[in-house]
Amino acid sequence: MVRTFTRPVPALGLALLMGAVVLGCAGPSAVGDRLTPGRLRSRGDRTPAELKASVGWLDLEAQEAGRSTIRTEDLLAFAEKARATVKPPVPFPKKHILVITGGGSYGAYPAGVLVGWTATGTRPEFDVVTGISTGALLGAFAFLGASEDAELQRCYTTLRSSDIYRKNRLIPALLSESLADSSPLNRVIHQVATDARIAQFAAEHRKGRRFYVGTTDLDARRAVVWDMGAIAARDTPQSRELFRKVLLASASIPGFFPPVRIPVTVDGKRFVERHIDGGTTSSMFFAPPWVPHAEHEKLPAGWLHGSEVYVLVAGKMYPDPTPVKPRTFAIASNAISTIVYDQTRSDLHKLFLLTTMTGMNYNVSVIPERVQSPLSSTDFDPHEMKRLFDEGMQWAQSGVKWRITPPGYEPGEGAKYRSGTVLTDTGRAATGTLGPPSSPIPMAVPEK
Repeated sequence: MVRTFTRPVPALGLALLMGAVVLGCAGPSAVGDRLTPGRLRSRGDRTPAELKASVGWLDLEAQEAGRSTIRTEDLLAFAEKARATVKPPVPFPKKHILVITGGGSYGAYPAGVLVGWTATGTRPEFDVVTGISTGALLGAFAFLGASEDAELQRCYTTLRSSDIYRKNRLIPALLSESLADSSPLNRVIHQVATDARIAQFAAEHRKGRRFYVGTTDLDARRAVVWDMGAIAARDTPQSRELFRKVLLASASIPGFFPPVRIPVTVDGKRFVERHIDGGTTSSMFFAPPWVPHAEHEKLPAGWLHGSEVYVLVAGKMYPDPTPVKPRTFAIASNAISTIVYDQTRSDLHKLFLLTTMTGMNYNVSVIPERVQSPLSSTDFDPHEMKRLFDEGMQWAQSGVKWRITPPGYEPGEGAKYRSGTVLTDTGRAATGTLGPPSSPIPMAVPEK
């Protein structure tokens, strides 16, 4: 019999632990400090300005050969015709579903979007709200409505890192479950998720509205979706405590915060699960509006046709280019951050496909490319968060249209193809070069 043991590998383990600071937060790590332009230039590396410009450094001939196979306008036309194929003869009531991603302090941007949206007088009452990580807390405010905007703004413009976590001493931290203590965040959650507010969730749940929060079962390595209204509706001290624990668990960045222990009972046997940031398994998730069980079988395929899905991304579509120090931990952290961004884009692709197949409308808001992101999404700096909040509020009030394309279908978002190292600096203005193709493979459009 062969026995296997899991042993920590010090260098790799610490690198991944440091990288975990960004896991679930979709924000760049602070890997660029102290790398001055002079030091970068002496090594032959790119300065921050050159990194930003490097998006337009292309091998024009290779880029032409490697263009995407579908033009943006063709994709949107195809999606519109696909939606039309599931349109029911008699339309169902239009639904509004809000999906909010994780992103730590970057959550200040979607918070601003929500408050600015209220100011326009067009913000709907959401039938379903789903949230991951910081999106869970944002989702709680969004679900309860515009009456909570003042508290939402306070949380995302005044709280500091010390209000969210307390860093542990390094050596003990490496031998324990986390680099930081999440007790401060737990106190904030108790202040926000009061008994009175939890009772409001229960009342809205009874009306048929739904609020879902995603966590990750650490040991099972599976996503778990919690029906928060159903939990609130039980109206017991235990259910209220579970409500708060789920909010804390969803934001418990693995390695940075300790897992949250949640007791469960299975066929009479009691177990304890450890739950961490929902962003570990998914950056976002969709859940359909509630329908009585007896009516499920009667619903046609297109019963959600014409409904609106709004996605608030607490981050950018693509991270800001950042000089990375030539150190193991910095490289590992940067790589994990890159993976998280890619996961978010992948999840947005899945959601675009889902909305197309069901006839729903796909709407996305992300931090604009021109906005400089803070170095770390675990740094809760009121000044920086107020800046992001104001950007979100301005975006919502400006009348700018929601993004309706999946990642990769706007100028500058395609992969860079190369046949060598002699490049041309085209700049982002060359949309024909950087964007999707002009000579696509024809698409078969579904008949109505």
